[in-house]
Amino acid sequence: MKYTSAQANKLLRKRQEERDVLLYQENISRTFVAATTEDKERARPEYSYRDTQDRLKKLEADIRAIKHAISVFNTTHFVDGFDMTVDQLLVYLPQLNERKNRLGKMASALPKQRMSNNGRSNLIEYEYANYEIEAAKKDYEAASDELAMAQVALDQLNNTEIMEINVE
Repeated sequence: MKYTSAQANKLLRKRQEERDVLLYQENISRTFVAATTEDKERARPEYSYRDTQDRLKKLEADIRAIKHAISVFNTTHFVDGFDMTVDQLLVYLPQLNERKNRLGKMASALPKQRMSNNGRSNLIEYEYANYEIEAAKKDYEAASDELAMAQVALDQLNNTEIMEINVE
C-alpha cells in the first residue's frame, strides 16, 4: 500500500496501540483466580494463547515494516528549501528551536541591569550585556522565521510524498 509519511506515522501509532491493548488483555486474562467452590470453567476468561501470540507477531512485524519504510523515506527524501534529508531536518529542528529560545532571551535582555545583592553588601553591581542586543534580535527573528519555514516544508513533504509499505 502507498502512504504519505503522515499517514505512515498514524498507521504506526495505530499498530503500536493495538499491540499495547493486546498485551494488556493478555496480562489480565492469561491467568485467573477461582474459588474452590466455583466452577472453574465459568470463571475462566476468554483467552487463546496461540491466537494472541500470532496476533502479537503480526503486529510486531507490521511495526518493523512501517518503521523501516519511514526510516528509508527519512534518509532518502530531501526537504524543499533545505539542503537536508528528512532525518537531518529532524535533528536540525530541535537545534534551531534551542537557538531561537536562547536568542530570544538574549534579545530581550537589557544593556545594563542592576543585580540584587540580597543585603550582603553596600556595593551596587550591574550586569552588562557583552554583545549587541540588536544583533541578537535580528538573529532571533531569522531563527524564528527559519524554524517556521522548516516546519512548513516538512509538513508539506510529510503530507504529499508517497512511500510503499507492505502491511495488511
